[in-house]
Amino acid sequence: MIDIANTLAQLLSHIAETEVLEFKEAKNDYSFKKLGRYFSALANEANLQEKEEAWLVFGVKDSDKSIVNTRYRSNPVKLDSLKSEVAGKTTNRITFKAIHEVETPDGRVILFQIPAAPKGIPVAWEGHYYGRDGESLAPLNLEELERIRNQSKGEDWSKEICEQADITDLFEPAILYARELYTAKHPDHIDEITEWDTITFLNKTKLCIKGKITRTAILLLGKSESEHFISPAVAKISWILKDRDNIEKDYAHFNCPFLLNIEEVHKKIRNLKYRYLTDGSLFPDEVDSYDPYIIREALNNCIAHQDYTLGGKINVVENEDNMLIFANVGSFIPQRIENVIESDAPESRYRNPFLANAMVNLNMIDTIGSGIKKMFTIQKNKFFPLPEYTLTNDQVKVVITGKVLDINYARKLAQMPKLNLNEIMLLDKVQKHKPLENSEIKRLKRRRLIEGRKPNFHISVQVAGETDLQIDYMKLKGIDGDYCEKMIVDYLQKFGTAKKSDFEKILLGKLSDVLGDKQKKDRVRNILQKLRRAGIIKMIDRKWQLSNGG
Repeated sequence: MIDIANTLAQLLSHIAETEVLEFKEAKNDYSFKKLGRYFSALANEANLQEKEEAWLVFGVKDSDKSIVNTRYRSNPVKLDSLKSEVAGKTTNRITFKAIHEVETPDGRVILFQIPAAPKGIPVAWEGHYYGRDGESLAPLNLEELERIRNQSKGEDWSKEICEQADITDLFEPAILYARELYTAKHPDHIDEITEWDTITFLNKTKLCIKGKITRTAILLLGKSESEHFISPAVAKISWILKDRDNIEKDYAHFNCPFLLNIEEVHKKIRNLKYRYLTDGSLFPDEVDSYDPYIIREALNNCIAHQDYTLGGKINVVENEDNMLIFANVGSFIPQRIENVIESDAPESRYRNPFLANAMVNLNMIDTIGSGIKKMFTIQKNKFFPLPEYTLTNDQVKVVITGKVLDINYARKLAQMPKLNLNEIMLLDKVQKHKPLENSEIKRLKRRRLIEGRKPNFHISVQVAGETDLQIDYMKLKGIDGDYCEKMIVDYLQKFGTAKKSDFEKILLGKLSDVLGDKQKKDRVRNILQKLRRAGIIKMIDRKWQLSNGG
């Protein structure tokens, strides 16, 4: 137990404050926000200085280290509640190791014992990282921030031993199911596997290390109440159902064992039959909105690649408009989804290699790098939009659409067997009206797959010709400006006068479907003004007529 009186004497012996020691008088009160900022700064500095802890001391004058008697939160209950208050504003709810009160002959002193930021995890206060610039409080600079974050590189969070856990903290039905999966994957060794006791089996499948329970074992096989062994990380998957207005209608939360609860999440997803509106026999009568492989692959990827050090949970959001969203915290190691598709090979490194290896042994994921590409291929073969990845620094989100967005585009896709998956990914962006990079535009134009001007691209006549859908192509392309001008002049020659709204009725339906309603109306207005400037038409009494009288 710490000798707090001796600790205070040692702290007061410092001639000046350091990066891990701060004195404040706080005679009557002290700003909660400032206290929180100092907590963040001192925790981060203790990490960088390789110290176990830092100290914030109230009731001491910094200039001469004299005790001034602080009355800050003199009520013991209110002082102790500061722990939970600070936890609510910090990364992973990190708070004080302890808060010590010392009554000295010169008055009351409070010593806040602050833990060093965990390895690889800088401590933020209300989302902002703080540090020390000499004795001054300042934002944690980028170099220091990255130095802390890089501490965890090369270390495997999922391999760490949960020292206080034992075999009784694992869920027996999950262990039995793991045996079934492992046996199914290794049928040639069924006799040998049957002879293994539980500890041997867990060691062989790389869930445990020499009989000791790892974080991986807790995640995949642990009882629901065993989650505390991996704290401040959490083992949680949330399923949320939202209606077409994005309003939450239902939800459910699932903890460990993930091995069993993956199936429970799957059962929650309403995998309805999707019926194509077809003519002829181009499409099957009906298919599942979501292929079961895609659901499991996306969910298992979230589990395998989650950055558990960030303390977040995995979310599965189901939208009634046939859309599934899977999200996990942590950066996307390949950086771009195109890197995965193009390489078609396993990653050279994983965030949680021990966990990933265990999941491979249980046939939950593969290591040949084909899982994501297979998801794309399944969607392509169903003529559904391709999986859409959104990658941020601390989150990976993938959207799976369980329906055809554009039936005409789907028909075109059905008859483009010569296109490779990369080209289809780019055409999928055109379908979704996503912006294209200049290099992507050049590639599609070079192949004559798109036409139009940035950003209003459409499928080119070459593809339309291959699919025998020239009419659809013309609807996308629309009539050109010269033809519009001729129609306007012909109309005025026949009827004498017309309002702008009359021309809109004639022309809007003939302009490119790529344009929105406002863009089409602007196009009509611009054509009229062009004819006026050329002296071909004029406006009298808010009506257009030919300048020469027809």
